[in-house]
Formats: sequence, C-alpha cells, structure tokens
Amino acid sequence: MEIKSNQNDGTKRENIKRGLHVNIVLKEDQRSGKLTEGFVKDILTNSSKHPHGIKVRLETGEVGRVKEIFS
Repeated sequence: MEIKSNQNDGTKRENIKRGLHVNIVLKEDQRSGKLTEGFVKDILTNSSKHPHGIKVRLETGEVGRVKEIFS
C-alpha cells in the first residue's frame, strides 16, 4: 500500500493549483482505473475536499478527478 504525503493528496482542494502536473481518472475510466496525465486548467470542485478526488479540467479540456499529483 502506497502512503502519500499530505501535499500529494488529490482529495484536498488546497493541494490543487492551476498549472499543476497531475494524473486524473476520467468518468468513463472509473471502472478500469485508467489514468490521464495533464496540467490543471480549472478546479471544478467547490468544496474543500472530496473523497474521490477534486474534479478538475485539464488544459486539453478533459475533466476528471485528481488521483495523483506529481512533485
């Protein structure tokens, strides 16, 4: 089991910033768990945290929940 440091936690909005390099899971990939890599353009979740990850739009226009944050 992988232990993630607090600042790499994609479930907390405070850790997500525009331009951040992340891996997200798209809605259609939730079952397979396939990740999509990109850079955050917009933060779509308004609440301070979400158990499945903060929803973002990448610069490519793809929308999904943050699963990993690259340091």
